[in-house]
Amino acid sequence: MKSQDWHWQPKTPLDNNPLFEWPPQLRRIVAWYASVWLKLSEVLLMLAMAIISWLYLMPELAQFQLLGVGVVALMLVRNLSIAIIVAGGLHMFFNVLKKQGSELRYDTTELTNQKRFDFNSQLLDNMFWTLVSGVTLWTAYEVLIIWAMANQYAPNLVWSGNEVWFCFLFFAIFMWESLHFYLVHRFLHWPPLYKLVHSLHHRNISPISWSGISMHPVEHVLYFSSILIHFVVPTHPIHVLFHMLAMTIGAMIGHTGFDGFFIKNKNRMALGHFHHQLHHRYFECNYGTIELPCDVWFDSFHDGTQEATERMRQKQREKIISNKT
Repeated sequence: MKSQDWHWQPKTPLDNNPLFEWPPQLRRIVAWYASVWLKLSEVLLMLAMAIISWLYLMPELAQFQLLGVGVVALMLVRNLSIAIIVAGGLHMFFNVLKKQGSELRYDTTELTNQKRFDFNSQLLDNMFWTLVSGVTLWTAYEVLIIWAMANQYAPNLVWSGNEVWFCFLFFAIFMWESLHFYLVHRFLHWPPLYKLVHSLHHRNISPISWSGISMHPVEHVLYFSSILIHFVVPTHPIHVLFHMLAMTIGAMIGHTGFDGFFIKNKNRMALGHFHHQLHHRYFECNYGTIELPCDVWFDSFHDGTQEATERMRQKQREKIISNKT
């Protein structure tokens, strides 16, 4: 639906994960997780990519023990290919060929070519920081954890005898990543760090798929560091692959600026994260994700309504007045 601030926006107020509502509402919880795990979704896409990568697109675990150049090169080329196919494919479909027009598009602002971007181009800026810094550090973290597993420096979980826990870990990864993202993201909005580091990502007021992991290298180091949990919690390399895909491919999909694929007058697959689109527009809200309602708990949640926008702007005005006095 249209609003005074957006070309299109989903139904508001936005929901958070009902798992954390009290009293518990079992029907809403089941419906929430069914929509994520039992329908065509980005989560199932990332799970399929993790399985395919583990089975066909990475060396045997034993080869990580010595960590030769060939092993690292294969991981780097695979991740570069995934980034180009996903971010590039989404950009080509939505922004170049415009196959969906403006259906389900949050903001119709076109790509920006301004001096605030490197190369004076939003597209080239985003591609550079994604492919040069993002994919490099994505691969470095991935290789580090799997090397540690191969050499028994990190606990390694096997499927046999641990089937329930093995499957539960895919759900748990989203919870942990959401908490970590909120804490790191709030830290990145600390004024000195924002100016030096996070402002690079926030150049994208109207983001595109290439904006997802277009970040300063310092932010990549902090953002991807949630993967270090695998040094503590016993997991399998497929969980590591899924975890990294959630932080990279998930971010690319979530920054498309479109709410989904619109086929035969219906949204067939959710894409953009309007919750995060609000953060790019208004900056001081929605630092986390809707999987774990940290923004609700710490009073930084914007539910997409005009009333929430006015409340946030009032808080900003009061903050400015307080800083002057």
